[in-house]
Amino acid sequence: MTERETLLLSSGNGPGECRQAVAHLLIRLAEEAALLGLDLDVAERAAPHGPASAVIVLTGTGAVDMARDWEGSILWRCPSSLRPRHPRKNWFAQIFRLAPAPVAVRIDPETVEMQAIRAGGPGGQHQNKTSSAIRARWVDPEGRAWSVVVRDNRSQHMNRRVALDRLSVLISAERAEAVASQKAAVHDLHGQIQRGDPRKIFEGEGFREVR
Repeated sequence: MTERETLLLSSGNGPGECRQAVAHLLIRLAEEAALLGLDLDVAERAAPHGPASAVIVLTGTGAVDMARDWEGSILWRCPSSLRPRHPRKNWFAQIFRLAPAPVAVRIDPETVEMQAIRAGGPGGQHQNKTSSAIRARWVDPEGRAWSVVVRDNRSQHMNRRVALDRLSVLISAERAEAVASQKAAVHDLHGQIQRGDPRKIFEGEGFREVR
């Protein structure tokens, strides 16, 4: 069975610097997922200076281990670029593991936009740079858009099936988190940013990992 993990990356009630940390973390998570050969799909909740939160779906062998490795609070030590004279240099975000969405969203295949692209992906430096990829994008009636990138050498028909499955999982997870937040079930999570004993520590504008 394919491993699949759903994560919530949150800046909590923190200021813009914490949302900058979330943006940095999304890049790091995508890089690690690529090196491990995992698919990573993201639905961000936009805010000034960076995402306030993001729902992440990891798919592939090793998804469980990667989720466990990142679960917990994340500390970023860096002078504020938004408030240069601000004395604070410690900014926190947190990664939570979420239960799978209880109901899958059904998507009409005819409403999904498919675009062939050239892109790097799972495999890191050893990945075939000439391989093709498919970007699948779906927009709901309210204008909210989601997209995934499918990197493989299967038929267009198979690519479309994989893309529809991953879109469905991502949208279901993001919507379930949004509904739970409105009911305060996940809202409490956003307020539970731990500021002690961080899981990982990063430093500086380059977001260098030190632990």
